Amino acid sequence: MNEIIRLLDSVARDRNIDRELLVQDLELAMVSAARKHFNSEDPDEFGCEIDRLGGTISLWRNTEEQTREIIPLASLGRIPAQTAKQVMIQRFRENERVSLLDEYSKRQGELVTGVAQRYEGNALIVQLERTEGFMPKSEQIPGEQFQAGDRVRCILLDVRDAGSQVKIVMSRAHPDFIRRLFESEVPEVAERTIEIKAMSREPGFRTKLAVSSVDSKVDAVGACVGVRGSRIRNIVDELGGEKIDIVRWNESSQVLISNALKPAEVEEVSLCFELGRATIIVRDDQLSLAIGRRGQNVRLAARLTGWDVDILTPPEFEKGLQTLQAAVKAVEGATDEMLDRMGALGMISVFDVEEIGETSLVEECGMTQELATQVVDACSDRAKVVAEEMQRDRAAAELQQAEDGAVADALLGTGQAPVPSTDARSEAAADNILGFGAPETPTK
Repeated sequence: MNEIIRLLDSVARDRNIDRELLVQDLELAMVSAARKHFNSEDPDEFGCEIDRLGGTISLWRNTEEQTREIIPLASLGRIPAQTAKQVMIQRFRENERVSLLDEYSKRQGELVTGVAQRYEGNALIVQLERTEGFMPKSEQIPGEQFQAGDRVRCILLDVRDAGSQVKIVMSRAHPDFIRRLFESEVPEVAERTIEIKAMSREPGFRTKLAVSSVDSKVDAVGACVGVRGSRIRNIVDELGGEKIDIVRWNESSQVLISNALKPAEVEEVSLCFELGRATIIVRDDQLSLAIGRRGQNVRLAARLTGWDVDILTPPEFEKGLQTLQAAVKAVEGATDEMLDRMGALGMISVFDVEEIGETSLVEECGMTQELATQVVDACSDRAKVVAEEMQRDRAAAELQQAEDGAVADALLGTGQAPVPSTDARSEAAADNILGFGAPETPTK
């Protein structure tokens, strides 16, 4: 009977289940077998006890005289034994499910390494230590593809109790995946000497991190980058080439926003706390760099800092200020001091004043209620005119872009004839290039 104890010990180790639970399950299975053999519905009629050291199984029947009638195991037959087997397997599976749920729930958010098995639809199935996990398409890095047997590094995003099984959701797209990678590659981050204060990410494309150091002797950015970029290179390789910008954290929102927009050089930052908006002024040659490809740089900077970010060039900024100044000064009673206070509050355009409203003008700028109402009305009227001008300019720019594209298509012979331009000289130039001259005079 010691063989039973050895088997239970082996199952307990392999499936990480308490051996006592397995012994209790086996006792329950033997009771079910006895009830099946004697066709009994009384759950208290039979009992079983297994010696924890020797493995001896004692099965008995409780009689009406309150005595125990020992039942030989060999007398139960094949069908009750099959019943005991099914009950035991069911109980073992339930114990394993509970064990998996308990173990992986505690590891939620940890960095783990598994082996890619297969794709089921768009979800990647990954073999972990004791079970399989799945990675939905939404948690995969766009464009990334694994082959069977590939190593997969990810985080345990969620552990769900799905009735008869445990579903383990994994992720490589979650921002915490980046955090765990830095903890594994940068000891100072794992030791909390360097703290990741904020993070924004577009998986597969770019990530921005703001870091700070609690030790003045440790350079947060330099430690994360490593000697000759060795640490950051390992993380970028793991992410398949995703760009990572590490910026220095600062308690000043103005400094932090300037850092977050790097590699662009920022000239000035104007904050409007009422709207939660930051207006950034950059030179013309830095505008495209600040915005980034398809607006990615400014979008990630906004998420990182928690501010809505607008980027303007100096001429655009000055034009907005002049328009605001003209609208406010047209109101009788408005002073330069009030305009200065409005500027200090981050109101740099007529749109800002229209959106913020009268309350801030009264409380912060020293205006009376009547004057504030007049200023807001004046700015609202001017805002409508400016919006119409901007719409006309945008339409004209789109028309010009379409005309330029049509001319280019015609020159390359890949499109239809260009849209006629209002500039006769441009039409003549295009005709000459294409070999179209003035129509020949018919000869008689």
